[in-house]
Amino acid sequence: MKLSVVIPVRNEAATIAQLLDWLLCQTLAPDEIVVVDGGSVDDTRAIVQQYAQNHSHIHLLCDADAFPGRGRNLGAAAASNEWLAFTDAGVVPAKDWLARLSEPVSLDPSVDVVYGGWQPVTDTFFKECAAIAYAQVPAKQSHEGFVAARAVFSSLMRRSVWQQVDGFPEDLRSAEDIVFMNRIEDGGFRISYAPQANVNWHMQPNWRSTFSRFVTYSRHNLRAGLGRSWQTRMCWRYLAFLLCSVALIALTKWWPIAIPALFLLMFIARAVNAVWRNRLTYPASVWRTAGRLITITPLLMLIDAATMLGMLLWLTCDKVSGIAARASISKN
Repeated sequence: MKLSVVIPVRNEAATIAQLLDWLLCQTLAPDEIVVVDGGSVDDTRAIVQQYAQNHSHIHLLCDADAFPGRGRNLGAAAASNEWLAFTDAGVVPAKDWLARLSEPVSLDPSVDVVYGGWQPVTDTFFKECAAIAYAQVPAKQSHEGFVAARAVFSSLMRRSVWQQVDGFPEDLRSAEDIVFMNRIEDGGFRISYAPQANVNWHMQPNWRSTFSRFVTYSRHNLRAGLGRSWQTRMCWRYLAFLLCSVALIALTKWWPIAIPALFLLMFIARAVNAVWRNRLTYPASVWRTAGRLITITPLLMLIDAATMLGMLLWLTCDKVSGIAARASISKN
């Protein structure tokens, strides 16, 4: 199997060398590694150029300001092999990642797409809590759970698949991978899964970066038309809270205390559910579990606040401005 690995990057000086080192020591060596820089202002390009000088099958492409979708499209278009493996800077593949990804194709040459596995890196307590709070960790006990957690950054596919679904959306900062995978699902391609083809994915390391990332996730998730799976459910949850608050105001004079207590209880219940759902993946003592609950509860509040800000940005910067732009065009 001749395969090319495609990697979009932007300001990944801290992680790109580690990723390239792991790709170079794969048990199934890639025939080509295409790195597409989308406008880095750090040392990312210089690092990749150094690797390219020492390894002739590593190539660097540059674009002035490319989102991940455009980066992947440029890399896929420039790749010289039939099979394309996609991954991202910031992940660390196992040494047998490519070998495991290719196994379903070796067993069944009619396979078009293979999704591998992934695990969040939980090397700090905050990252551990973040993984429990929002990462869709692949369920080892359930094939259905693994399928639900598929990720582009651990995938292998024929070039023809990428071409037939018109590649990745290029105007999205995030959610472009979900749109792309949905197109593949709708395209009737033969899909297989390789849960043992693992990459390790780095979580956001702190509260500030988590908030910033979820603002971006929320806005571009709506731009991609995927709000039903996330923001709509959140709106229904807050509508239920609002109705309960109105009832408390009508029924009791203690509502100034009862409403904040209900609000806090809502998040505590979600934190308990997250901890329980991940009890087998992340076993812990009673005291560590209590610490997780204390951390995850405000973390979920932070994520909801970021989600709402992302929705507001989408509404003001994308929805309203788009309507105004179309109205202006129609007048002219």
